Amino acid sequence: MVGEQRSGSNLLRLILNSSSEIVAPHPPHILQNLMPLMHDYGDLSDDSTMARLVDDVCKLVEYNPVAWDGINELDRSEVMELCQENSLVAAFNAVMEIYAKRHGASAWLCKSMQNIRWAKELDSYLENAKFIYLYRDPRDVALSFSKAVIGDKHPYNIATKWVELQQLCLSAEQWLRPDQFKRICYEELTSEPEQIIKDLCDFLEISFVPDMLDFHRSGEASRTATKSSLWSNLTKPVMSSNSNKFKQDMSKQHVRIIESVAGEIMDKLGYERHLVKAGTEEKFSKREIEQFNMENDKSIKAMSKMVDPDDLQRRQRQQNINKEIKEFISQSPLPHTGTG
Repeated sequence: MVGEQRSGSNLLRLILNSSSEIVAPHPPHILQNLMPLMHDYGDLSDDSTMARLVDDVCKLVEYNPVAWDGINELDRSEVMELCQENSLVAAFNAVMEIYAKRHGASAWLCKSMQNIRWAKELDSYLENAKFIYLYRDPRDVALSFSKAVIGDKHPYNIATKWVELQQLCLSAEQWLRPDQFKRICYEELTSEPEQIIKDLCDFLEISFVPDMLDFHRSGEASRTATKSSLWSNLTKPVMSSNSNKFKQDMSKQHVRIIESVAGEIMDKLGYERHLVKAGTEEKFSKREIEQFNMENDKSIKAMSKMVDPDDLQRRQRQQNINKEIKEFISQSPLPHTGTG
């Protein structure tokens, strides 16, 4: 699943996870965390270097803020055996395959949305890879981020990142086969959940079961919802009224900023502009952008003080693993032959 966070990705993950044919654990963001470090890992054709990478991948899973059901510790040798090549994508696929096998499923879904950045690597390694592009009105995305304990807070920063990720997804749609890429509009998902999920199941070549829409009663929904305020709605049915909230809750100034930054992509995705017509977008000066960045940083720091201590501790555990990995690599430079 690709796109941007705060777009209903956990909702869709839990719906699909309710199928017996597919598993969709909470993502430890393996590619997002490790792909930027691959240049410094060393020569992955060396099995000892690959073993180091596999160990780091397993640690990210084991220290994930939302534990994988039935997985306390991964067998590193099992992961290595499942890798058809020495690469990060291979290790990523291996741990997902292991999880699917443990749950008797024939397929897996990863909802680490920024995986669109490595779509070519995923498509190259995985047989019959399919991409679900989930998108939502950027004004409601920004509103959601402004209240969340993670992510950017200023509408300019949120809209800028939203545009980048939507462009990557729309670009991938051009070179992937039609049977590999499926658009899902959040507003349609929440207003017509049964029809949208039926169509999605056809795309994924799995059976639609009405119980999938009772995702909120599942153990996975309960486990996820209790880990962070980010996911408190996951124990509720699909919220059909959870759209266009920006009309009441967002200032006109913030709407103008978002429509100026994201208007072109909004047009492509069918979102109606309210304040900024095409061709009248505001161009922000370097000084204005610096001010936006300062306000964004200030809001992020303020929000960090409001995070539930238990939620913070769970996130900190995985962040510490990331820190350890980076420190080890920086202190042990190795010859390298590629990006992995």
